[in-house]
Amino acid sequence: MAQDNSFTTPIGSAHVTSNSIANHLAGIAYPLKISFKIIALASQATVTDANGRVLIYTKQKMFKFREHVEIFTDKSKSVLLAEIKANKVIDWSARYNFTESDGTEIGSVGRKGWRSIWKAHYECFNPGDNQSDFSIHEANPWSKVMDSLLGEIPVVGMFTGYFCHPSYIANRTAGGEAMRITKQAAMWEGKFAIEKLGELSPREELNLILSFMMMILLERKRG
Repeated sequence: MAQDNSFTTPIGSAHVTSNSIANHLAGIAYPLKISFKIIALASQATVTDANGRVLIYTKQKMFKFREHVEIFTDKSKSVLLAEIKANKVIDWSARYNFTESDGTEIGSVGRKGWRSIWKAHYECFNPGDNQSDFSIHEANPWSKVMDSLLGEIPVVGMFTGYFCHPSYIANRTAGGEAMRITKQAAMWEGKFAIEKLGELSPREELNLILSFMMMILLERKRG
């Protein structure tokens, strides 16, 4: 059964504009679905909720020394909702900052350096926080390894999406699971499902959704 969520900006937070991503995501229902084409020059992803409603469409800008992802309401790209930008030239310790179209900070995510070489490890920060509020880690790194290796085998690689399902879990730094994203069965495109596992403020929820999206784009490059 879909889980409803009244997605509103918390009291005391920054002013929300008419094109605010928080307003656009009002009433989302879990689980969320992320899908992207496997063969594409620039990474593109579409996020829909359990009711089939298109929430956001993202496109990674090409030929940039620093990662830059634009987030729109849909594939028409007529309304820019938010942007994700790296704070430095791409490396293991880059921080990816999320901002709304008017520049309002949403949060950020960063890869945990050498700890992510074998098992993906990311840390998420709410605006103004110097200490991470959430950490994201792989539930089973061997699942991703098998997905990558089998994907290189002719014919067999076409079907890896049906039996290799890497999963990543976001935990509060203080303890407790918050969200999980799991790769879904698919042949010609990448598909992931996001489940909400614990209570979150609207701003935390939005931060984690964008963190998962950026993490998937980065992990795709690693196989």
